[in-house]
Amino acid sequence: MSHPDPTAPLDLRPFHVGDDLTNPVTGEYAKIIELPWENPEGRGRAELLAVVGARVLGEHVHRGLIERFTVLDGELTVRLDGVTRLLHEGENAEIRPGQWHDWWNAADHDARVLVEVLPGERFLYMIETIFGLAEGGHVNKKGMPDLLQMVMVGRAFSDVVQFRSPPPPVQKVLFTVLAPLAHALGYRGTYPQLSRSIAPRSNADGPTQTVPTLDALTSV
Repeated sequence: MSHPDPTAPLDLRPFHVGDDLTNPVTGEYAKIIELPWENPEGRGRAELLAVVGARVLGEHVHRGLIERFTVLDGELTVRLDGVTRLLHEGENAEIRPGQWHDWWNAADHDARVLVEVLPGERFLYMIETIFGLAEGGHVNKKGMPDLLQMVMVGRAFSDVVQFRSPPPPVQKVLFTVLAPLAHALGYRGTYPQLSRSIAPRSNADGPTQTVPTLDALTSV
């Protein structure tokens, strides 16, 4: 697999409510309904269409955020701390910081799910990177980037997500050993053309604002 051009121009299109985030490989199609910098809680919300067979990349944990799923239509299977539940229309699940979880659509029909994340800004940054890699063809048939790319993403977004496989102690060693090689080969934690969430944006209550630049993520 390849990686995007780390020297490409920054995508300066700011996100708006109604914009789409798409991962055609994992079958996740999300429409933004609330942006985290447009409410005082920092909450991000999206309506997710999880098509038949859709599945998130793998069991993972969020150390510093809360994630909620509410099924609007269809069914969603959620595994939380090793316990598997089938959520039907109107049912929900809340994932607290530090809880290992996984989800997939095992039904024979698509599911619509309201996804809420608090705080959501760094989560959106991570999602647009992972989805952008998939849309650009930089993942395998399961939606997973190659090892060197995951090393860089894992380092860049360690505050947002950690996957269960390989085990976290192994990941720590891999990140330390392989990051210099990955960087030398052009891999980055994220890429300018996949980073709309750091584009300048207008705040109704004040001047144009930005979130932190790419520098920290492209130098590791």
